[in-house]
Order: sequence, then C-alpha cells, then structure tokens
Amino acid sequence: MTNSLKGVHHAAFRCRDAAETREFYEGKLGLPVAAALFIEQEPSSGKAHPYVHIFFEMPDGNYIAFFDAPSSARPEHFVKAHGFDRHVAFETDSVEKLHEWKATLAARGVECVGPVDHHFVQSIYMYDPNGLQVEITARTSQH
Repeated sequence: MTNSLKGVHHAAFRCRDAAETREFYEGKLGLPVAAALFIEQEPSSGKAHPYVHIFFEMPDGNYIAFFDAPSSARPEHFVKAHGFDRHVAFETDSVEKLHEWKATLAARGVECVGPVDHHFVQSIYMYDPNGLQVEITARTSQH
C-alpha cells in the first residue's frame, strides 16, 4: 500500500470548560470555531457520556479540538503538563512574525516565555486554560 497520509486533521485534548477554551483559542490565538458538537454517547462504546466536542480551525484547514466532558473530568486532568509530556506547537511564517505573536499575546494578557533559540527553530511558550503547553514556532535558516 502506498502511504496516503496527508497530515494531521486534528489533535484533540480534554478541556475544563468549552467557553474558557474558546476564549483562549479564538480570542487570544485567533482560531475560529469551526464546529461545536453536543454528543450524548461515547462513539466507541455507545455508553451514555454527554460531552461537547469543539474544533478550532487553523489557516491551513486543519484543527485543534477539545472534549468538554464534565461528568468524567477530574482536577488532575488540568494540571499544567511539562512540555515533554504534552504540548502542541503551531508554526508561524518567520522569526519576525514570532516576535509579533509575542507582542500580540502580551497585549491580550497571555504570559509567554521566549523566544527560545533551538537553532533550527525559535519558539515562544505559554499555557492554555487546561494546563496544555502551547508553543508557537518559526523555522530558522538552520532548519
């Protein structure tokens, strides 16, 4: 079989609150909500487990998605995870754009670390309201 995988359609994570998550991804990062689905059952088991599945669209047509499932959410799901354990990295066009992102996010009240020079990329880091580390990265000439 020829490998026909084209890319990541979406990555999905648990969220504490869909409205709070929307404020971060749409309000702070500018990713519009593409869909918000209320689902009554787990697709794999058919077990009753109401949740909201919300998708934010990136400019390339891919998505980052979240599950808001209050009946199964526990506080430990939302502890800030170390970036080695769990993070999502978005890419921007240039190091200059990365600096613009940092300034824009600061103006929107989002604390960022960086830019960190990894030689092949430079990155800024922040946390979303769910404890997920979010990275914005730009390729350098060493990429």
